[in-house]
Amino acid sequence: MAFDIEMIKKVYATMPERVNKARELVGRPLTLTEKILYNHLWEGNPTQVFSRGKDYVDFAPDRVACQDATAQMALLQFMHAGKSKVAVPTTVHCDHLIQAKVDAATDLARAKQQSSEVFDFLSSVSNKYGIGFWKPGAGIIHQVVLENYAFPGGMMIGTDSHTVNAGGLGMIAIGVGGADAVDVMSGMAWELKFPKLIGVKLTGKLSGWTAPKDVILKVAGILTVKGGTGAVVEYFGEGATAMSCTGKGTICNMGAEIGATTSTFGYDESMARYLRSTNRADVADAADAIAPYLTGDPEVYANPEQYFDQVIEINLSELEPHLNGPFTPDLATPISKMREEAIKNNWPLRVEIGLIGSCTNSSYEDISRAASLAKQVADKKLKTKAAFTITPGSEVVRSTIERDGFIDTFNQIGATVFANACGPCIGMWDREGAEKEERNTIVHSFNRNFSKRADGNPNTLAFVGSPELVTALAIAGDLGFNPITDTLINEDGEEVKLDEPTGNELPAKGFYAEDPGYQAPAEDGSGVTVAVSPTSERLQLLAPFEPWDGNNITGAKLLIKAFGKCTTDHISMAGPWLRFRGHLDNISNNMLIGAINAFNQKANSVKNQLTGAYDAVPAVQRAYKAAGIPSIVVGDHNYGEGSSREHAAMEPRFLGVKAVLVKSFARIHETNLKKQGMLALTFANEADYDKIRENDTINFKDLTSFAPGVPLTLEFIHDDGTTDIILANHTYNEGQIAWFKAGSALNLIAAAGAA
Repeated sequence: MAFDIEMIKKVYATMPERVNKARELVGRPLTLTEKILYNHLWEGNPTQVFSRGKDYVDFAPDRVACQDATAQMALLQFMHAGKSKVAVPTTVHCDHLIQAKVDAATDLARAKQQSSEVFDFLSSVSNKYGIGFWKPGAGIIHQVVLENYAFPGGMMIGTDSHTVNAGGLGMIAIGVGGADAVDVMSGMAWELKFPKLIGVKLTGKLSGWTAPKDVILKVAGILTVKGGTGAVVEYFGEGATAMSCTGKGTICNMGAEIGATTSTFGYDESMARYLRSTNRADVADAADAIAPYLTGDPEVYANPEQYFDQVIEINLSELEPHLNGPFTPDLATPISKMREEAIKNNWPLRVEIGLIGSCTNSSYEDISRAASLAKQVADKKLKTKAAFTITPGSEVVRSTIERDGFIDTFNQIGATVFANACGPCIGMWDREGAEKEERNTIVHSFNRNFSKRADGNPNTLAFVGSPELVTALAIAGDLGFNPITDTLINEDGEEVKLDEPTGNELPAKGFYAEDPGYQAPAEDGSGVTVAVSPTSERLQLLAPFEPWDGNNITGAKLLIKAFGKCTTDHISMAGPWLRFRGHLDNISNNMLIGAINAFNQKANSVKNQLTGAYDAVPAVQRAYKAAGIPSIVVGDHNYGEGSSREHAAMEPRFLGVKAVLVKSFARIHETNLKKQGMLALTFANEADYDKIRENDTINFKDLTSFAPGVPLTLEFIHDDGTTDIILANHTYNEGQIAWFKAGSALNLIAAAGAA
């Protein structure tokens, strides 16, 4: 039986009435996205029509999921909310703090020893507040959610940008910062700007070497890393219904890489099969009973241009396998063009390592198709030219593929099976030789390939592909190898061609795990003590941020003018810094150390205006804080792209940065800044970015009249005595301005709880 089945039945009980009312108000057929959103309004039954991309709306999500790296800060904040128990079903998943190095058993044992303090904290705080706890080794949050909690027509938020993976089971699942999660866990409404809608019509059917991963790689090439910002991507068509549920999850997972709020698919037979296979027949039965409400209305899919803000059509029968990269997930290259592109761009053709798995591609289907290729190595007398690793998404998947012989097949080609954790995908990979920073090529089935993300080496060129293609390229050891047309020379000197991959959507014997790794919370957690040592290097109790003093910010210094791409990895790196995710002071020592200074084109080197000397970004900011001097950060387009990590907002807030002024924001990061009481501003005229000089002092002229829809005026005083007046736009509404005035959204929650 499913977790929280009564909650799911309640969601389904209200859906017909609310959707019918919404359809009446809107006066037209509805997309699936609209049905789910209108069924989850905080007010209950719909009473008004919301404008896409304009109206802020309060929602009531069904559940919250947190991974261990972000859960620390989220739960440290929740402890200030004054609640005895979470208001909605919530889970914590220990998947980020396990470094890949040797093998699953060795790495897991080392992580449990090194991070025992954090795991014990998360276990005890979960136990106290009624939160389900998934122990280290249980699996990656998104795979575990898909296997246990996701349900068609539901709405969830999660403190990880790839929460969107659950769209593969027909949810609206959205990545958020920890402060957003605290709102919902505290029983408050969750606010979101009503999204625009992008429809992707899938015709034809996948076959041969083409996989669901190629759909999102193609879409990323079309929309780019910011083309989905502010929108939900809804997939439909014969190609969608012909695809597996986990394949849909892969597509939705990488929707985070196009900036989309989330992605989703309508309920169909593949979802019902997956629910029944994962012991949730009760959910499938309940969904079947209201199936028409769990997909878009027929008129919508028949004439999508009338109902979506943008429509993309992809013929799966003609779609070619793709590789995306390097250094950005939207540089899409069909495999037939890869050799040509690699030579033109001087990308190393030799593939050093192929890595499959992660939350994006670790389903039974993915692994079985990759194993069908691995089996051909011995059958065709080949040798694998590159190293090869597998990262299972959950203990359920790992146990099942071991039972069915796939791990033995991988072992025969010298593969390494890492722990059921994020590992190399998030930089938790102790790759031998990475410190030499040699230029090299790797291929993986993960979702992101930013510079330094996987192994910390800025000269590692990472390309994203399907597990099948990654496996083929690892066997060939050649980035330009096209398995559709090319042959390999075996040990007998013969030319052989790899057969097309084959696999099963679901295990014939069902899924299996002796111990999935779940720990249920105490029925009454009032007697549970959550201890945090005052001398801990890993955990630190939070103090509330100071409220705004009501005056204009004056005499602020420019901390950094970031040049080009500045993701959350640049603002708050992961990898070895993950160990400090529960200690705000310590992790603030990585603030913006990856950002490129526009004035010297160097990372972690900015001018201290108090001394004239160049120093590390955190050191300069700490000097300003000690002197009581405010500062601002200036950035380029899509600032804060990538992870949902709110540390990228909390660190500058903690160290005294007052505002971030950029050309444009990634959605989650802009919200995170607002939640922490920061000013998230955009240039009214993007060309004004070029007016910012290294020694600037900044005065806010009209912050005392901060109001929705009214730009703020900033005076930039240059060291030659001249000035520039720059207008800064913002998207704050009245409630968000209240967060700023209170010092943070959490301060308001705590005040309400104390009232």
